[in-house]
Parts: sequence; C-alpha cells; structure tokens
Amino acid sequence: MIIKPKFRGFICTTAHPEGCEKNVIEQIDYVKNKGVIDGPKKVLVIGASTGYGLASRITSTFASGASTIGVVFEKSASKNRTATAGWYNTASFEKLAKESEYYAKSINGDAFSNETKEKTIELIKRDLGKIDLVIYSVASPKRVDPVTGEIFHSVLKPIGKPYKNKTVDFHNYNISEIEIEPATEEEINQTVAVMGGYDWKLWIDLLRQSDVLEKGAMTIAYSYIGPEITYPIYRNGTIGKAKEHLEATAQLLNDDLRNINGKALVSVNKALVTQSSSAIPVVPLYISLLSKIMKGKGIDEGCIEQIYRLFSNISNDNDLKLDDKGRVRLDDREMRSDVQSEILSLWEKVSTDNIRELSDIEGYRKEFFKLFGFGYEDIDYEIEVDQNVDILDIN
Repeated sequence: MIIKPKFRGFICTTAHPEGCEKNVIEQIDYVKNKGVIDGPKKVLVIGASTGYGLASRITSTFASGASTIGVVFEKSASKNRTATAGWYNTASFEKLAKESEYYAKSINGDAFSNETKEKTIELIKRDLGKIDLVIYSVASPKRVDPVTGEIFHSVLKPIGKPYKNKTVDFHNYNISEIEIEPATEEEINQTVAVMGGYDWKLWIDLLRQSDVLEKGAMTIAYSYIGPEITYPIYRNGTIGKAKEHLEATAQLLNDDLRNINGKALVSVNKALVTQSSSAIPVVPLYISLLSKIMKGKGIDEGCIEQIYRLFSNISNDNDLKLDDKGRVRLDDREMRSDVQSEILSLWEKVSTDNIRELSDIEGYRKEFFKLFGFGYEDIDYEIEVDQNVDILDIN
C-alpha cells in the first residue's frame, strides 16, 4: 500500500515501515560511533518500542552488548491498516540486533497486567536466568488494576485553578490562547494511579520475589520536571502529582532492593518531541523555542543522545550526579539559566506572525513526523510498500 500520514487530532494513525527502520538505524549508528559503554549485560525494558524506552534498548545492545527483553504494547498491520510505529520500530530493532548476533526478544502485551508480567518472568528464567537492569518507560492514558479490575484514566489538567497560556498548532503554526479547567480530586487520584509508581513497584516486587534480579541490579524510571512556564499544566498539575508519586516510589524500591545491593533511580530527562508531549497544551510551543536556543548553543540532545549520556554515567558512579532528592538530572542543559532566560524573553514576543523566525517550529513538526517514519528525504512515499512486517521473536 502507499502510506501517507493521517491524523486524528494530534494523533498520527499511520506509520511507514521503511521510515521507522531508518529512525532505528540512525540511533544505532549514533551509539556505534560514540563507542562502548561498560554497562549492564541483561536488560529488561518495560515500554521499549518508542522514545526513551527504545533508545534504552538500542544503547544497551549496541553500546554494552547486552541481551534485551522488551515489553511493548503494539498492533500489527492488517489489510487496510498499517502497524503502529512502535511495532515497526521493534521489528527493525530485533532484526538489526540479531544480524549483529545479539539476543533480543519482545513481549507484546499490556505492561499493567499480571499476564504480561508472568510471561516476561518466564522468558527471563528460560533464556537469561537473571537480569541486572530494569528500565521502566511506560506512558498510557489508562490502566486496569491487575487485582481489582478497576479502570483508571489519566488527564492533563492543572490543579486548583484554571490555566491560561499560549499554545501552538504545529500543523499550521497558529498560536492561540488556551484555557483549561482544573482537575477534580478524583481525576488527580486516577492520574496518579495510571502514571505514578504503582505499576513500577509491582514489576520490581514480582521480579525480586521470582528471584530473577542479579545482585546489584538497578532499575530506572523516567520523569520530567520542566520550566516554570509549564508548571501549571505539568509539574504542578495532575501529571506532576503522578511524577511525584513515581519519585517517592524509588525510595521505597531502594529499601526493597537493599538485600541484593540493588538500586532504584529516577532520571529526569529533557523535553522532547513525542506523541505524548505533542498532546500537552503549551508544551509544543515551549519545545520549539527550547530547540531553537539549544541548537544555537550546540547543546541540543534527542532521545538517543540523552540515554547514551545516562548509560555512560551509570556505568561510572563517579559521574552519576544526583540532586537533593536523589534524582539523576539529564535535564541539566535544558534547565541552564541562560537557556531558560532566553525562552522567557521569546515567550513574550512569539506570535503566529513570527513563530518561524523565533522558534524551531518547523524542526518540531519534522521530528514529529519522523516518529512515525515520515519526512525522510531519501524515501519515496509515493511507492507502495508492504505494511505487513513481522517481529522475529515476539510473544
């Protein structure tokens, strides 16, 4: 079929297999060119098909020579529909890993379910014995409690009072004012239930009880703080409450892992173009300004650059700098005072008329399309391709 991008709101409903493979190849090439990291050798990545999770799997494999198991929740193609981008990413990663003679297998299922956890543990026991690193990189609009069956839904809302600020439609570059009503107490609690640390702890508890964690095993979950501009809708909003719970969970896990000399960390990462971030009001405009400034200073990073730096640091405790709350701060370049002061200055000036001049909105849009395999100049999107791509070792 001929595959073009199609949208439902800010969600791209199609993906291009050749473009997704190119995205994976570019990340692998980056890691190979950067060099070897003496890191973990048996790695579980929960949420491994896109973004930071995919970058973690690529870095583990091609920088440290690790065997990896990835937990994903993706859809294969049908006669009239493409697979999801995460499906194509996983297929490409596994193919390329196995061509280089690395172990790589995937579990396709809801990471929140007991069934997926049990299948993953069975695979670890059968093929790897034990693992020494668990990456938790899950974002979801809903979660089903594996014990009660209760369904929780996450929302992106401020807390306490309405929030009003600028936002941009990155399809047409129009800037407008948006106002969002505050969340109810129930919406706050439900968002924490989905995006907090509950499921991360369930995973680690079950892995520990099943005796599949090596002595000294580490687990890392990814988080975000961001600047004051986005505080009301993010860090001080419903998602922020969930991230606070995630970070508090790390402290509980450190206690639980003490008997195996294990460690739980939260890595606060940089703002990036993702399917999730594109749906958050204000954030696409902020990232567009941030990208312009950081590229100008030569300090910009994408997913793979961030994760390669993280893995380089965790392989050497002397380079692992934590903040006063025990978090790794990979957002250090984003949050530099000179970067943030320039963003604040531009924020007051930016409008529909000057957004191309003051921001990297065109770069933002290009990066968004690349998430789904579109926008590569050396791919002819007028040519038919086979949308049916198999993942070599998926359970």
